[in-house]
Amino acid sequence: MKLRVLATALALCTTLAACGGKSAGEGGADAGGGAKQVNVYNWSDYIAEDTIPNFEKQSGIKVTYDVFDSNEVLETKLLAGSSGYDVVVPTMNFLGRQIQAGVFLPLDKSKIPNYANLDPAIMKRLENQDPGNQHAIPYMWGTTGIGYNVDKVKAAFGTTDVANSLDLVFKPENISKLKDCGVTFLDTPSEIIPIALNYLGEDPNSQDPAVIDKGAALLKTIRPYITNFHSSQYIDAMANGDTCLVLGWSGDVIQARDRAVEANNGVTIAYAIPKEGAPQWFDMLAIPKDAKHVDEAYAFINYLLDPQVMANNSNFISYPNAIPKAKALMDKAITGDTTIYPTPEVEAKLFTFAIITPEVDRQYTRIWTELKTGK
Repeated sequence: MKLRVLATALALCTTLAACGGKSAGEGGADAGGGAKQVNVYNWSDYIAEDTIPNFEKQSGIKVTYDVFDSNEVLETKLLAGSSGYDVVVPTMNFLGRQIQAGVFLPLDKSKIPNYANLDPAIMKRLENQDPGNQHAIPYMWGTTGIGYNVDKVKAAFGTTDVANSLDLVFKPENISKLKDCGVTFLDTPSEIIPIALNYLGEDPNSQDPAVIDKGAALLKTIRPYITNFHSSQYIDAMANGDTCLVLGWSGDVIQARDRAVEANNGVTIAYAIPKEGAPQWFDMLAIPKDAKHVDEAYAFINYLLDPQVMANNSNFISYPNAIPKAKALMDKAITGDTTIYPTPEVEAKLFTFAIITPEVDRQYTRIWTELKTGK
């Protein structure tokens, strides 16, 4: 596989036009008579390096491509309005409440011919938070689990079997053994707190303040051993050997694994879905209601739903997608990897996130602030 490093040109904007710049109106070219454009806001390290150039060449539409690394950052922009973006990629549970807030344009599916390629079973499941699949389309999905440096874990425990359980993360006597080689948690309370609750045998989506505080108490016991909180830097940190334990996203850890292999630096990375169960999440493509380039947004989304394009993206970022025809076009090393496509037995233990109420969101924010500051 190619080195999975997102091209610098994509990490920044791929055009000189600033996001949210002037436009001639919905679906039109820029006010100055320039080429058509679409402004995209996606997760970091989340697209093949040739997808944007190929789309631009085929469509004649220039892409301004910016990245973020947390749902909270994206949501702040969306709720403030006038974000300047035409296509955004929120995770399903955030999208659910953003739909309730009236953030997104209802989809005109007649403008998305490749919509027919989507997996009906997945679409049915997503209706729980997007009734009728009216506002969004799945881009990628994955799990949140344990990424670890094989040699460091073996050195600390004599085996890697411990990495198959959240005991490695949530028992102070375990996680403390890896403090010196670097421990990173996602900077995402909406995922980490439910994982802690699930480990305690509680409903991961509980909205009971007393139950949520149990998760907070557990996290505080291991806070001294967490090196940092970040939702993207750990890919390179793991690949370079600077971090040995991560509670992170499946595809990111696998990207770290592959970067280490390609660098031939002697670092061996692995990913485990813990036996206690793990979150399964879906990242969704949606069009903000105030988007200025709507037709171009539809063209971009439709392009992503092409089976070969989706297969190329999944091959590059190591995440599964919702296009059945794409799976046959993907690398067998990915489709046959049970940490990417879990077995039915493992999948039965996965859980999805519920829509977070404002009250729970405030409690999560308070807990997270206290946790990160160590107060």
